[in-house]
Amino acid sequence: MQTILLLGLPGGAEWILILLAILLLFGGRKIPELMRGIGKGIREFNDAKKTVKSEIEEGMNENETKTEKK
Repeated sequence: MQTILLLGLPGGAEWILILLAILLLFGGRKIPELMRGIGKGIREFNDAKKTVKSEIEEGMNENETKTEKK
């Protein structure tokens, strides 16, 4: 017998329950602090992503100039 797992995004009622659970777990005072931490983490991730991308592009440009000089 096959078991089918139906995994989908939560609907409206589920989102309300999730938000209430977060509010109960963290309290009203901790939520802004939590959001600030998440925002800071996202910013740092994007900065690191840009740095890695620029380093890769610089490496590719260096390889192209070396092959052109030969």
